[in-house]
Amino acid sequence: MDTTIITSEMNELLERIDRLNEIGIALSAEKDSQKLLELIMMGAKALTHAEGGTLYILRDETLHFEIISNDSLDIRMGGTSGNKIEFAPIPLHKPDGSENHNMVVTHCVLTGKTINIEDAYHEDGFDFTGTRQFDSNTGYRTRSILTFPLKDHEHEIIGVLQLINAREPRSKAVVAFNEVDQQLAESLASQAAVALTQKRLISELQELFEAFIKMIASAIDDKSPYTGGHCRRIPVLTMMLAEAANSTDSGPMQDFKITDKDRYELETAAWLHDCGKVVTPEYVMDKATKLETIYDRIYLLEYRYEILLRDLEIDYLKACHTSAQNDVALGKLSQQYKKDRDKLKNDLEFLQQINIGSEFMTDEQVSRVYTIARQSWINRYGQQLPLLTEDEIENLTIRRGTLNNKEREVINYHIVATIKMLESLPFPRHLQNVPEYAGGHHEKMDGSGYPKGLKKEDMSVQARIMAIADIFEALTARDRPYKQGKKLSECLQIMDDMKKDQHIDPDLFDIFVRQKVYLQYAEEFLDPDQIDSINESKLLN
Repeated sequence: MDTTIITSEMNELLERIDRLNEIGIALSAEKDSQKLLELIMMGAKALTHAEGGTLYILRDETLHFEIISNDSLDIRMGGTSGNKIEFAPIPLHKPDGSENHNMVVTHCVLTGKTINIEDAYHEDGFDFTGTRQFDSNTGYRTRSILTFPLKDHEHEIIGVLQLINAREPRSKAVVAFNEVDQQLAESLASQAAVALTQKRLISELQELFEAFIKMIASAIDDKSPYTGGHCRRIPVLTMMLAEAANSTDSGPMQDFKITDKDRYELETAAWLHDCGKVVTPEYVMDKATKLETIYDRIYLLEYRYEILLRDLEIDYLKACHTSAQNDVALGKLSQQYKKDRDKLKNDLEFLQQINIGSEFMTDEQVSRVYTIARQSWINRYGQQLPLLTEDEIENLTIRRGTLNNKEREVINYHIVATIKMLESLPFPRHLQNVPEYAGGHHEKMDGSGYPKGLKKEDMSVQARIMAIADIFEALTARDRPYKQGKKLSECLQIMDDMKKDQHIDPDLFDIFVRQKVYLQYAEEFLDPDQIDSINESKLLN
């Protein structure tokens, strides 16, 4: 044979091998699933000089069309083409349950072997009715077909690639796929299957991870009937404010920009921001009244007052019996009895009211609790006991809300637990900031927050965004045990005061107001009666 021809063929083979290596590198680097599929198809066609081809993915014992390409007919379907493939998937089994060996692609999957057909119109054993119908409708002529399986690292078939009509590079005549074509195509199939499997595994792991963090958030919300939905609403509000800050093109926040990677990282942190609440006892997290532990101890006070009222009535009736002949004495006894009875009832009503913890307690109210506590009652054993125990006094004199100092420390510990839990996880590089973002939502710009006492300059913008989201959600929430959801105007006024006190980032709060993030959130999550008019100019000034 002419050495020139041999040299030319060798050079062409080397070029094709180089091309195979280039395709392999591109496959391993491509992140987009649709582009990856197109790389496989275009690479296989280029290596084998094929005119067209179809890529199928195997799902649920059925071959699904993913990419269809034909240069002569200028057909581009599936992938990033924007042209939807309307062909029905091809099942591996017939309606009677038997294996479908009549079609080339299903036979390829069922046997796991490459099928090289020189001319479809002169091949026995396969049903080419569809191929011939296609040729008849388009004026095309299908001849050579190369069909080979895509096998993953466990040798499981994940798809099939079918190439149509190999062309001789110089004459462009349609020829059969030769042995070199088949070997190169099978080599590419191996690399393609690895790339597809890797992409699938990464996608499945990501889906598992996302489902897991949402499960944790859902479990925390379900743990407390009073904070249900908080962990699900915070990611939404956080991303609303982050996007608003990202779109700002002037002012102190104009340089803050986020990528898709940044968005994913921040949203992940938002979902996990309260994961430490899994260690918070329910009796503290769900403490709806000041005296509540496993149950509301106001009922114990009500029983004691019932005994006091009963004893008062008994004493009154005994005194009446003694003074039965003295009308003046009876009148005085009745008057004193009613006075003492009304006082007991008023005291009980007072304790019932302050037990709710909905309003700030004044010094006079605290003093009245101590006055009541000096009274006593007699139990069934004849023991004289204080009307209020030390623990009951401590809880009933809580100035605001329902938590005493020790319980507030327990609640606050959830953020410490959150940081410990998140810092113990081996987050990948693109999620390394999750602990910092999630762990900073109770910090304040002046350093008076917790748990680390960070100042504004110590915190990322993302952590400061989450702090605003957490506060606004808590203020507007309708499911807290000790308060109703506040109106927008009241919430924003409270936050404006926090801005002036350097508790929240003033620049981000201005964006929150100016770009109406508060309203966007309110329209989606608040009751209509909570949405009132807002004087934005006052807040921004």
